[in-house]
Amino acid sequence: MFELKDAVLLTRKIYSLAELSLSPVFRRKWPSIYEAVEDSRPQRNKLMRLYIEQIPLPQDKSRIILAGDHTAWARPHAVTLQDRTTEHYVTGIPNNKPVAPGEGYSSIVWVPEESGSWALPLRHERITSWESPISKAVWQLKQVCKYLPSRPISLWDSEYGCAPFVLKTADINADKLMRLRSNLCLWSPPSAYCGRGRPRVHGSKFKLSDSETWTKPIQILELLDTKLGRIKIHLWHDLHFRGAAKHPMSILLVERLKEDGSTRVTKPLWLAWVGEEMPSISEVWRLYLRRFAVDHWYRFIKQRLHWTVPKFSTPKQCERWSDLMPIISWELWLARDIVLDNPLPWQKSIEQLTPGRVAQSMGAVLAAIGSPASSPKPRGKSPGWKAGQQRQRKNRYPIVKKRTSRHRKQTAKSA
Repeated sequence: MFELKDAVLLTRKIYSLAELSLSPVFRRKWPSIYEAVEDSRPQRNKLMRLYIEQIPLPQDKSRIILAGDHTAWARPHAVTLQDRTTEHYVTGIPNNKPVAPGEGYSSIVWVPEESGSWALPLRHERITSWESPISKAVWQLKQVCKYLPSRPISLWDSEYGCAPFVLKTADINADKLMRLRSNLCLWSPPSAYCGRGRPRVHGSKFKLSDSETWTKPIQILELLDTKLGRIKIHLWHDLHFRGAAKHPMSILLVERLKEDGSTRVTKPLWLAWVGEEMPSISEVWRLYLRRFAVDHWYRFIKQRLHWTVPKFSTPKQCERWSDLMPIISWELWLARDIVLDNPLPWQKSIEQLTPGRVAQSMGAVLAAIGSPASSPKPRGKSPGWKAGQQRQRKNRYPIVKKRTSRHRKQTAKSA
């Protein structure tokens, strides 16, 4: 596994997993790659604790920033792969459906810098057919927050901006900043109890897409950003989801303005803050921009670390290969200060190295420190398949269709 990891770092382009055996740092034959993935047993909890030990303690008023999301590993032709589900997958082909059979993976990462593409994964695990992205993210966030030295701020995309996620993470020691879909309806606190009938749970409706239902904002701020131009921010307090009335949120509306002060055509950004004391509105909306680091990391492991290239036949092999991605990412982060930038002829020198530029310069570091792997011991040529022995056809597995909670309730009522 050590040699396989080094081969991944030093190989820029492959078409199959077996091509990594051609790397000079992989001293074994190509079947050893599949044997290593089959026999390895990475201990994710111990690795997570080791990753957390590398996070420096927050200073002054800084906070640990986490970001969560999930992605898909498309396997449309792997009919013998068990537990495949239908995953959202952008293919880039016009008029093509944005879904494909495959496996979903949920990740929670530490975002170390205010800008840039670095994202250090603390957990990166497969979403099984009996789990949802929300339930998996809740479990991962709970595991990570157990060992963090302070209360973090977690950033989430619009898929997690819903009542079930707020309810399931209410007992976790973490603040949440979530993006909201622009077609949601929120509710204000109810008016004082009049003494008759059942007390009201919700107040007036607050529809994000209908400005006539908005109440007067608590605060309005306009500022000038160096990259985005003029920004206008509205702030409301004490709004909640219909299914999470006991968990009030602070809502922010972020709009980009033209030079004359009118609103741009681009959609506004709706954010929800759930947790303890919220940072100032001039800072909190910039915090959400750091969430896109996890998208950079997904692109990096797919394009540079060859995460989706192998065609494994079992989910366990996929998981053990996927466990290498966080290990390699953390190795690059720890090596960023000791590598010498080695740009290609068409690349410019940069001061803050990206993960790809560090991986591009790792050859000298690996040559200096060597590998902890022992030397290979040749055992001769394999006898191969016995003559006359019949081969059994592998089992074919159907695509597992996940059922929503609403469908389960309807099934239970009909039963």
